[in-house]
Amino acid sequence: MKRIKLFLCTAMLLTACSDSLLDVKNENTYTDETYFKTKTQFNEAIIATYTVFSHMGMMSREWYFIFDLLANEAERSSALVGTELQLTDYSFTNNNEDIVGLWSSLYRMVFRANLALKVMETWQPADASEETLKKQYIAEAHWLRGFAYFNLVTNWGRVPLKMTYDDSKTNSSPRASVEELWKVVESEFSLAAPDLPVEYPADQKGRATKGAAIGFLGRTYLFQKKYDQAITELTKLTAAPFTYALDPSYDHLFGEDNINTPEVLFAVNHTYTTSNTQYYMFGGWEGEDGKTFHTGRAQEYGFNDWENVTISNALVAAHKYNEPATGAAGYLDPRAALTFYGSKANGGDTEYCDHCSAGAIPFPFDFYSNRYRKYEPYEFQKYTEAPMSGINTHVMRYADVLLMLAESHIEKASRDIAKGTSYINQVRNRPSVKAKNYPSSLSQADARTALRRERRIELAGEQSRWFDLIRWGIAKETLNTEHPAGPGQEPFLDKHVLLPIPIAERNSNQALAADVANDWN
Repeated sequence: MKRIKLFLCTAMLLTACSDSLLDVKNENTYTDETYFKTKTQFNEAIIATYTVFSHMGMMSREWYFIFDLLANEAERSSALVGTELQLTDYSFTNNNEDIVGLWSSLYRMVFRANLALKVMETWQPADASEETLKKQYIAEAHWLRGFAYFNLVTNWGRVPLKMTYDDSKTNSSPRASVEELWKVVESEFSLAAPDLPVEYPADQKGRATKGAAIGFLGRTYLFQKKYDQAITELTKLTAAPFTYALDPSYDHLFGEDNINTPEVLFAVNHTYTTSNTQYYMFGGWEGEDGKTFHTGRAQEYGFNDWENVTISNALVAAHKYNEPATGAAGYLDPRAALTFYGSKANGGDTEYCDHCSAGAIPFPFDFYSNRYRKYEPYEFQKYTEAPMSGINTHVMRYADVLLMLAESHIEKASRDIAKGTSYINQVRNRPSVKAKNYPSSLSQADARTALRRERRIELAGEQSRWFDLIRWGIAKETLNTEHPAGPGQEPFLDKHVLLPIPIAERNSNQALAADVANDWN
């Protein structure tokens, strides 16, 4: 009994003394307050935020499935199952893994941008060059946070607004209004533009530039139908100090060296490193061997490979329309042969492997029907040799800028159809395309039709059409026409205009859960 009492007394004594024993600082443990000290480490905070582009729901894999399938830019093939199949037939729910991944990654981008902005407050630049870097990194954090909220508000509408590092660590957050969210997006890109460089050295390509900030600010205004403000911003990109231009070669835009195109405002740069990282894009294994950042698109869309999807029949058909000047039926857009493999009748490319050592191979149309050519390497190799594509994902390019300008001039109150049409024709006059031009005398309705067709063809398979259909308010009628409801195909409903709030978010955020209607959004 005495021994037990002695043990208890000893334990109490040790407990009383434990504060001084346990408060020894572990110098090997880092926190956000202790790690960020040098310009290299502050840069790491920004790079870590860019890294989210490789995570679940983003450009290494799920991004292209989500927005191509929802918008009928791609259709299912027999190999498509599960999560992605739900997107093409609109049977997805609030626990669809791709949509959950997109939501989580966008908020992870917000979290990391908030952390970067917080730690930058402690940076005392040693000289003028460091002061410039600090301003640039802060601007990049604003741009990245703006990108995240742009995609959150366009896809989910009202969402929680977390504008500080402490906010990002709080689970229970109410939803902000759409108007408030758009103001934040406008502010973020406006804050970013002044301190971002016009261009970067070759080894820094892939970071947000001044042009990317202005381009996204213009897009933000366009999506809100603030056409005059959109014109003011987007027009800046057509003159000095900017040197953006349409790439003479449409093919070059979607090849392995498209990092060098004069057309890109912002792209997610992909690179393949070592064979043991081939399948990293399933889940976005950040930090894996070799810092790989490739994409699985070429493999998964490829007709000679996994062939999970095909190019949609509706997209193929859109390449044949009335000749712009004469109205004669049956005009084939020259970009058909640069976008998909198909038949002579529909304008698709009828051969592949044009640059292979053994020579061109006839595309087996009778077996495959139509298949994507864009973002594929089949002009240079017969197979894609595992998911290791280094073809960069375009997020905004100059042709998109010109078409946004065209739309703004066509739709603004004091519309200028001739000006809008001239921008459309500028895109059509790309040297490798040379599509027939539209006359400047179009009515507003005809100009709108021409603009919408042009965006569909020029930006096919670039995850643009979903956003276009939603903001034009024609998603339901268009997609139900292209995808008639029937066996194996659910209809597009009014609720699908917004993506469902993930069930895990609702379970952890009671302030949000109380505001969700109909188990959706």
